[in-house]
Amino acid sequence: QVQLVESGGGLVQAGDSLRLSCIASGRTFSTYTVGWFRQSPGKEREFVAVISRNSSYTSYADSVKGRFTISRDNAKNTVYLQMNSLKPEDTAVYYCGAVETVIIYTRARQYDNWGPGTQVTVSS
Repeated sequence: QVQLVESGGGLVQAGDSLRLSCIASGRTFSTYTVGWFRQSPGKEREFVAVISRNSSYTSYADSVKGRFTISRDNAKNTVYLQMNSLKPEDTAVYYCGAVETVIIYTRARQYDNWGPGTQVTVSS
């Protein structure tokens, strides 16, 4: 298992930017596919972005495509989510998930390691 901790959330205004970080410990991080998800009160956890083990492949939800960028630095055991042009509808708790596989997963149930989450609030 790998332990994950997210950071970088906060309260910002619409149009601002934030960079979230997901730091891993416990196992070789480079063997894990990592995804970012978000969850608002009363809603299911939804896919935001995913990155392959060697950064060769990324995928995004349509709602964030062109505004968010996922990246990773395996030497630092860290995955990032750069969020630009934030909108009030981006408000949620953001979670990073990891699964030890080469397969690119976009469903939360396919991930078996999760961090505690970081709150992102975007005011209008």
